[in-house]
Amino acid sequence: MTAAIPPVLTPAYRLVFRLEILNRPGMFATVAQTIGEAGGSLGAIDLVQATPAVHVRDVTVDVSDEATGERLGQRLRKLEGVRVRAVSDRTFLMHLGGKVEIQGRVAVRTRDDLSLVYTPGVARVCRAIAADPQQAWTLTMKPNTVAIVSDGTAVLGLGNIGPLGALPVMEGKALLFRELAGISAFPIVIDAKGADEIVRTVVAIAPGFGGINLEDIAAPACFEVERELRERLDIPVFHDDQHGTAIVVLAGLQNAAAVCGVPLGSLRVAISGAGAAGLATARTLRAAGVRDIVVCDRQGVLARSRSDLGPTKAAFVEEVTPDAAPGTLADAVRGRDTFIGLSAPGLLSLEMVRSMARPRIVFALANPEPEIDPLVAAPETDILATGRSDHPNQVNNVLAFPGVFRGLLDARASAMTPDMELAAAAALAATVPARVRSAEYILPSVFDRKVVPAIARTVARAARAAGVARRGGSQRRQRPD
Repeated sequence: MTAAIPPVLTPAYRLVFRLEILNRPGMFATVAQTIGEAGGSLGAIDLVQATPAVHVRDVTVDVSDEATGERLGQRLRKLEGVRVRAVSDRTFLMHLGGKVEIQGRVAVRTRDDLSLVYTPGVARVCRAIAADPQQAWTLTMKPNTVAIVSDGTAVLGLGNIGPLGALPVMEGKALLFRELAGISAFPIVIDAKGADEIVRTVVAIAPGFGGINLEDIAAPACFEVERELRERLDIPVFHDDQHGTAIVVLAGLQNAAAVCGVPLGSLRVAISGAGAAGLATARTLRAAGVRDIVVCDRQGVLARSRSDLGPTKAAFVEEVTPDAAPGTLADAVRGRDTFIGLSAPGLLSLEMVRSMARPRIVFALANPEPEIDPLVAAPETDILATGRSDHPNQVNNVLAFPGVFRGLLDARASAMTPDMELAAAAALAATVPARVRSAEYILPSVFDRKVVPAIARTVARAARAAGVARRGGSQRRQRPD
């Protein structure tokens, strides 16, 4: 049985305790010892107030999860000579009031300014666009805007938490669009009853946007929504859980194969997870030249012989893996050299890893807990990647979607094509120079400022080659510093 994954201390669970501590020798040492015994990591210690009797300090502590933080608070409250005045959660403080807002691009300081940006001057611009809708691409915010659409039915690591529960995630994504690619993205969460209602809503709001980013919509509805929207809209529709994941996985796998000295097409791949990310990744790998692929869901390998496959999985088998033999995940992994996990924690055992062929490439991408503990798997693999930031080779969609949409908007693309996805993956892989590429460096940092422009240029060029661009050349907006 796979060993439990050790707790990880991250800023996501950073607490600030305001403690009133009796001013006598050894008191803070007792506080520090209590924090360590409870599983916390002591950070900054700030003196707020000092009197002859007490010291008031703000004590910053990283913990592994909410339960650990609660236990720590209980222990501190029981300490003689210590009073917990308040506890602040840095994550919640970061989200107070939301994370994004709308700001104007022009100033309104005089009556003349007002008459130009609003009535009566705005009427002339409205009439011009009504007479020639293409002018919306130059006279409105449309060419630099993306709608981030979710119904909250498949939020990463949380499941179906509804549209309001999903809103902080969509706000965070909007912030990343702006910070990394200079794009104005709007988080739009929909209280929808099924795929048809999502489609109708997005079609209705689409005129004001240059692209649609679908996010955290459960399978199989996500497939239907994307398919219908791509048929009905003249702007690109991109389901990041599918295609963003596939782009980053392919980029990482291209560099992993290069490090191992084997052709990408020779890899024998087992994928755990037959949801949106798993099926899209398999299709993208197939398009990139990987021929030996099997995909597993909870019941085992997706194969023609199974009678429990729904329409989406059955169509996938006919399209991508018609020759797959039935079996378990262990059967699928045995003798293959590549494992890609897009499923759930703990599904890949050490014995299964040891049954793989060499070179062994393991992408254990379930988040926040991967399919196998990276510390356990690392000695048995040649290349290891996770979705976590506390290990090398983080596979993160943030590496893809800002650059992809920057390129789509720069080209004023009417669609996103599979060839453009392959081009984006190649551009991402190329941001890691061959001379420094290694087993622990197959993907760049999400903060590498070369990534977005590299992908954007490539995607815009691919859009023109595919005949879906409405603007030639590179006229990219300046990204904020």
